[in-house]
Amino acid sequence: MIGALSLWVLAAGFFGAGVFNAIGTQGTRSDFARWGYPRWWHFLTGGLEIMCAALIALPASRMIGLALGAVIIAAAVLTVLRHRDFSHLIPLGVFAALIALVTATLS
Repeated sequence: MIGALSLWVLAAGFFGAGVFNAIGTQGTRSDFARWGYPRWWHFLTGGLEIMCAALIALPASRMIGLALGAVIIAAAVLTVLRHRDFSHLIPLGVFAALIALVTATLS
């Protein structure tokens, strides 16, 4: 039960984050610019997050989606640590915990 709920919360979280990043609010664009990424980076990040959500939602590609999600979150953690932007670590930690929980329940 917890594993299934966590799986859908994780997929919804990646989908929501992907839409938010793809839309590229002023705050999102300024964060990516401050971190040194090109102007179009929010589109790439958003697209990868939406793809990750879809892969997690489909049983046949779930493990690939979890691996992609782990890479996305690891890259984000490294970025915010490098730039000492620690306010982003809490949501990233939630994503990491959900990825670990879902992966553990599938094993």
